[in-house]
Formats: sequence, structure tokens, C-alpha cells
Amino acid sequence: MTISAYKRVLLKVSGEALMGGRDYGLDLDMMMAIASDVRDVVAMGVEVSLVIGGGNIFRGVSGAASGMDRAQADYIGMLATVMNALAMQSALERVAVPTRVLSAIPMATICEPYIRRRAQRHMEKGRVVIFAAGTGNPFFTTDTAAALRAIEMGCDALFKGTQVDGVYSADPRKDPDAVRHDELTYLEVLSRDLNVMDAAAISISRENDLPIIVFNIHEAGAFQQVMRGEGLFTRIIEK
Repeated sequence: MTISAYKRVLLKVSGEALMGGRDYGLDLDMMMAIASDVRDVVAMGVEVSLVIGGGNIFRGVSGAASGMDRAQADYIGMLATVMNALAMQSALERVAVPTRVLSAIPMATICEPYIRRRAQRHMEKGRVVIFAAGTGNPFFTTDTAAALRAIEMGCDALFKGTQVDGVYSADPRKDPDAVRHDELTYLEVLSRDLNVMDAAAISISRENDLPIIVFNIHEAGAFQQVMRGEGLFTRIIEK
């Protein structure tokens, strides 16, 4: 078993990451790849929790932009995150990782309600906990939910799995001159308006001194690699 510097972490995965090469919905191969990466990190002795977005199914912001009431659209987005959480639970259990889904919106038939101490106890027992339905409130993104849950769980770091290997000065898929940063401060991310996480998530992380590690979730084994401080990633901290 490889030793990790982190004992308890939260992994934030966007809903779009679950699409793989598809335009919509879930890609089973992509989900199994992420589940395998999580299994390998759990095998290192790390307590892992997840927050998964819902953008592959429905985004509250885009719903509001098309004329839907913003609060109503956000609630629909929260339900999309529950669907993704249940799908990821199934993928994790297929690779023999005990998993629990806790929802900020009570849905007793399909998952447990979010109770902080219950979630902590699950993690202490070696179970992966997936936090669903965001914060349970409209106008807050799943990035903010991830930062909030990471702090509530006493996590050592928040890992943000994206489609690129860190934070760049611009979108590297569109700008070939974009520069990747190895390390940034919270204030640099906010002042430069870098598109990593929303401002609320960055601010609450800064207030609670929660490091954010940004890496490419699509690279096989990347999660375990960055847990050991290897590979390409960007660390956001307070210097």
C-alpha cells in the first residue's frame, strides 16, 4: 500500500466528466475508469468522499437563461446530481468499494439524508461517501457544495477533477499560448477571474485554509498519482 500525505479528501467531479465522448448523459466506461481510480486511492488508506455535478443532464444556469425560474431550475439540477451519484455508487460497488449516497434533499427511498456526523462515521468505516443534491439550496453550485462538504468533513484537501491537467491562464483547448500554473493563491484565482471554481467556493476554501488540487480526471490513475504529489496538477493555497 502506497502511503499518502492526505488522510481524508473530497473529489469533485463535474457532470460533464461522466459523459466521456458522448454529447449527453453517462458514459459507462468513463464512470468505471473514475471508480477504479477512487478504489486505488481508497486502497492507499485514504478516506474519500465525492461531489458530482449534474451538467451532463441539466444545468440550472442554462435553464434559467432559457426563461425558467432560477430557483426551480436549480432544484432540477440538484435532482440531476442525485441521478449521477446513484450511477457512480453502482460503478464503485462494481469494483468492490462500499459506498453511501447522502442527499441534501431527503429522498429516503433511494438514499440517506445528509447528516454530518453520519457521513463522518461512514468515512471512518472506510466507505466512500457521495454527497448529492448540492447544498440543498438554489443559487449555489456544486463547486460550493464540494468546498462546504470538504470543510464539514474535515478533509485535508479538495481535489477538482477537470478535463485539463491544472489551471491555465486561458482555455488550453482554444488558446495554444495558454500557460499552466503549478501553484496559485486563492486571491490570484479570484483577481484573475480564472475559471476553476466559482468565487463562493474559492472564498470559503480560503477562509478555512482548504487546499484545492486541480488535475485531469480523464487520465487513468491521475487521482492516485496526484495524491502522491506526482504528475501534473495545480495547487491553490494561501501563501
